[in-house]
Amino acid sequence: MNNGNSYQTGAFKLNTAPMIVSACLIGAGSMIGIAGLIVGGTAMISAARQWFRELEVPPSEVVKQKFGQTMAATSAGASAWKQHNAAMQRANA
Repeated sequence: MNNGNSYQTGAFKLNTAPMIVSACLIGAGSMIGIAGLIVGGTAMISAARQWFRELEVPPSEVVKQKFGQTMAATSAGASAWKQHNAAMQRANA
């Protein structure tokens, strides 16, 4: 028998009113969580934009400088490795 408040199959009896309430609460909690993510994300983006504006050197310039340093270090390391290998080959010859 189904009177609108419960669902029964064999020995399993489920009261539907708490299930509907729980689904509504889950939906409301999800909406509050999404609103919190939007507010927090907006605050983070605003702070990051302000931080970028206050930098003395723009991020693109910092990347160029670091890339130049990386290339110089790579070149120096490769040169030292080649010199070491050449010295080892002369020592073993």
